[in-house]
Amino acid sequence: MARGQRNQQDGRQQDPSDWVTRTADLALRHAEQVNGGTLPELVTCASGISPSGPIHLGNLREFLTVHFVAEEIRRRGINVRHLHSWDDYDRFRKVPAGIDPAWNEHIGRPLSAVPDPTAEFANWGERYKAPLRAALVEMGCDMVEVDQTEMYRSGTYREQVLTAIRKRGEIETVMARFRTKKVDGAEEPTAEEESGHGAGHDGDLDSLIRFPYKPYCRGCGRDTVTLTSYDDETTDLAYTCDVCGESFVTNIATQHEGKLVWKVDWPMRWTYEGVHFEPGGVDHASPGSSYTVGKEIVGPIFGGTAPSFVGYSFVGVAGMPKMSSSKGGVPTAAEALRILEAPILRWLYARRQPKQAFNVDFGQEVLRLYDEWDALTKKAAIPEKRDAAVLAWERASATSTAGTLPTPAVVVPFRMLSSVADVTAGSREITARTVGASEADLEPRLAKAATWITDYVDPEDRTTVREAADTERLGSLSEQETLWIGLLVKRLASAYGAADPVDALTTLIYGVPKLGRGLTLADAPTDEVKADQKAFFKLLYELLVAAERGPRLPTLFAALGPEKARSLLVP
Repeated sequence: MARGQRNQQDGRQQDPSDWVTRTADLALRHAEQVNGGTLPELVTCASGISPSGPIHLGNLREFLTVHFVAEEIRRRGINVRHLHSWDDYDRFRKVPAGIDPAWNEHIGRPLSAVPDPTAEFANWGERYKAPLRAALVEMGCDMVEVDQTEMYRSGTYREQVLTAIRKRGEIETVMARFRTKKVDGAEEPTAEEESGHGAGHDGDLDSLIRFPYKPYCRGCGRDTVTLTSYDDETTDLAYTCDVCGESFVTNIATQHEGKLVWKVDWPMRWTYEGVHFEPGGVDHASPGSSYTVGKEIVGPIFGGTAPSFVGYSFVGVAGMPKMSSSKGGVPTAAEALRILEAPILRWLYARRQPKQAFNVDFGQEVLRLYDEWDALTKKAAIPEKRDAAVLAWERASATSTAGTLPTPAVVVPFRMLSSVADVTAGSREITARTVGASEADLEPRLAKAATWITDYVDPEDRTTVREAADTERLGSLSEQETLWIGLLVKRLASAYGAADPVDALTTLIYGVPKLGRGLTLADAPTDEVKADQKAFFKLLYELLVAAERGPRLPTLFAALGPEKARSLLVP
């Protein structure tokens, strides 16, 4: 169904537009062009990643960019798939921090051939796929997965590999054009980056140096090989391993023991899989990089067309350098979902254009993020206010396969839940009782608030409630302070017994200084009252948590309960 038709049926003159809409438009226009002017029966949107380490929040942009575009195409009634390639046949390049240095032995082997240090998973690649798969399920992302180890080892790409080798001279002509100049800071490719091999030692030296196929040593499994000869008629490729010292001959047509180098592999897959849209990091589109080289190779070598492309910028974490999967401790989607509801994590990516870099802040910014999300949720409930911001909310809130993603039945501000959890040492039961709702109605936000306050907030910023009253401070109260405490304690029981205790406690705590000045609780505060309120609040924090500040006082009192609060205010 055309977008305009859908708008008419929905009773709207025109849908709002965002980067997803525009990117889907470009992808479909490209699909029509390469299919002779009509849309193909199936539109393919592709993503891919090498599971070399924790799949962090920067990597997540690869998945979600494709997901959002595929979802938009599907909403238009067009048959589309999100095809994801696990590049687990890539070489193991580096041992991440925190892993036994003995794993250096496996450098150069395929990720799928490197053992999992915990022995929990079949191999290194599976170790890092698992948590990402679980996170994507929680976020409602559905995709068709392709295992590149299986594709290569099964011989699926046999003809494509033979074609690339047969046309290696043409490939080298393209490669050389980009290699002979450095543009806009792009690094000059090394022989290893382009071929993965050292120099050959026969008469065909030049062609072997830039050979487009990389074998893994049959003896030790590593790609640390030097090619020595290749026979075009028999397709026999001879090599010597630089590590184990063994020499072997692999037959490209019958023995599937290696893979195409990346800049040839990617355009090969565009053609084989019929890819119409695929994003990549902005560095992939720089001069001489993967996408620009692939565009030049895909037609002459494989008879295909480069897909519609959008480059995306980095996603970082506040206070951390650019993320790398080869370094330990990088925040992953699974980690983020411990404190962010799935729609909110999706929203962080949906609301920004791919080229806009941003940081995810696991600190105090989480409070503001939830507030902003809740405000947008209220706006989204008003049809007249539907705009691009609401469209991003809609994309984040539901998917075509999972439906509406889980949100609390009873929405309580995250800052309130986390404040109560702070005072109650993360107790979900007490937190739910304090805010007057069931635990079930508050999930999944309740658990995430408790996790955030206990696991992510600096212990120095946590609230520690006094175990007993500060008798020394209570004994030195001034006349005005004594009046304030007396007025508060006298009315605490009725506030706790109100239909909305937090609201009643708010009125009382802010009103005590008014009463002290002879005003009523309903009167507007004067300048004198405002000064008194500041002093009164400071006094309460001293008496309750031995600090000058803390969580909102009404929330703090609600969490403490009447007995505990009274015990700390009455000597």
